[in-house]
Amino acid sequence: MTDSTRADQRPAGTGDDTGARRGVPASSSGPEAPISAPEAPAADEPKKVVRAGDRVFQSLATGSGIFIVALIAAVGIFLLLRAFPSLQANQVSFLFSRVWDTSDPNNLKFGITDLAWVTVASSLVALVIAMPVSCGIALFLTQYAPRSLARPFAYIVDLLAAVPSVVYGLWGVVALAPVLNPVATWLNTNLGWVPIFADGNVPANSGANIFTAGIVLAVMILPTITGVTREVFQRTPTAHIEGAQALGATRWEVVRTTVWPFGRNGFIGGSMLGLGRALGETVALTIILSGVNIGPNFSVFDAGATFASKIALGSAEFVNDMQVGAYISAGLVLFVLTFAVNAIARWIESASGKGKA
Repeated sequence: MTDSTRADQRPAGTGDDTGARRGVPASSSGPEAPISAPEAPAADEPKKVVRAGDRVFQSLATGSGIFIVALIAAVGIFLLLRAFPSLQANQVSFLFSRVWDTSDPNNLKFGITDLAWVTVASSLVALVIAMPVSCGIALFLTQYAPRSLARPFAYIVDLLAAVPSVVYGLWGVVALAPVLNPVATWLNTNLGWVPIFADGNVPANSGANIFTAGIVLAVMILPTITGVTREVFQRTPTAHIEGAQALGATRWEVVRTTVWPFGRNGFIGGSMLGLGRALGETVALTIILSGVNIGPNFSVFDAGATFASKIALGSAEFVNDMQVGAYISAGLVLFVLTFAVNAIARWIESASGKGKA
């Protein structure tokens, strides 16, 4: 009997049942399909339990964040709405005029050129002085000072932030200005050919000028810059420092090659936060600069008024909405300027502590 006859006489179901057992039809041709193991029934995954306390805390945290954002937006909208009518009635250029006359509500003339100069100049003088001093203090506390000295010294620096602004203002006028008068006179006499050291709208030895105000502001923002910079320098990875020391680096080389590249962004961010603090200072600068109405000569020996001190000094004129709107316009510029500076500072600080050069 031939093979084909035997194959035809096989009972049904007794053929090549290997393929059938494997799930492949007996008539299929080609290589057999791979065997797949039967899937085990999926075990029931435990459900994540969310406690009531977690829900409450999450809701409070989210609501607080939304409230702060809404509050800032509300302040900006309020300033804009109150300033808009006065800006429309303004008879001169708001951004480029040096006139400030709001005595007649029907003939408003107010510009912010002088205010912007005094505000920015005093803040930049403070920043130029405070940045290197703060960086030096932070490096000393984190890299050089023994722990027994670093901690109390850091507390003393932080306490400078608790001194009231009026105390700084009185200290600047009564104690600091007489000491700075010879320095201001020397700078004005020997470096007067440089525009920023030229004659101002008050005598250089008067003490009531941007030069004195900038130094007082430098002391005021010192704790802010030092605190942020110190925290960033302390987060330098120990492995980086020990690796540099193992290669024979000196203390200064360790600072230059590991600590400073790691904390540079944090130092810049802290400096920007200090700048935002200086831009909004009111009482101390009101006492020192005296609100001189003479236009500035764009020198550090100018007196005048900042945005904040101008608003404080002009509060007696708040008798009608148009006059109030003029001062609110100045406040709006200060609000936008401070908000932008602090936003940039936060963005720079967020990039710190990651070892980026």
